[in-house]
Amino acid sequence: MQHDAHAHHEHGTDTTDHAGHTDHTSHADHSGHMVGHEGHAGHSAGEQHGAHHAPGKVSWSMAAKATLHCLTGCAIGEILGMMIGTALVWSNTQTMILAIVLAFFFGYALTLRGILTAGVDFRTAFKVALAADTLSIAVMEIIDNGVIALWPGAMDAHLDEPLFWIVLAIALAAAFVITTPVNKWMIGRGKGHAVVHQYHH
Repeated sequence: MQHDAHAHHEHGTDTTDHAGHTDHTSHADHSGHMVGHEGHAGHSAGEQHGAHHAPGKVSWSMAAKATLHCLTGCAIGEILGMMIGTALVWSNTQTMILAIVLAFFFGYALTLRGILTAGVDFRTAFKVALAADTLSIAVMEIIDNGVIALWPGAMDAHLDEPLFWIVLAIALAAAFVITTPVNKWMIGRGKGHAVVHQYHH
């Protein structure tokens, strides 16, 4: 009887251990499920983050801000070019060429300054500025200088004449209106100022 009781006791112990082992397996399965669930949640969050930066979702205000950024550099360069050309008594063609060169220079400089403050090296920052602003500034300069060239008497107007500033303001406004959709299209495809935005997050 004692032997039977002892055997029964061992059998009971084995059963308990086996049950504990089963519970442990279930716990492992449950943990795996939790890990999988967390991974799925992380994946969903990643997808949402990617969707947030998905191409095509660009507001007009974002495009306008990028255009205004370029326009500021262009305006500084053009006015400075006009002033230098007038002071040196250059021809209209020479003055316009200088104004365009300086417009590109200051347009790139403003973008470059913003990227460099993010801790990016100069070579990389310069490449980003070229990729971000070249088309935008080019479109602006074509529109801007086209308006000035076609406006009667605008090319011969001096800095102290109201006609010069009126036509310049109209030309810059036209350049802004026409270039904003271009920038919106470029940012929506991950180009233009979309390249710059990644260095400001």
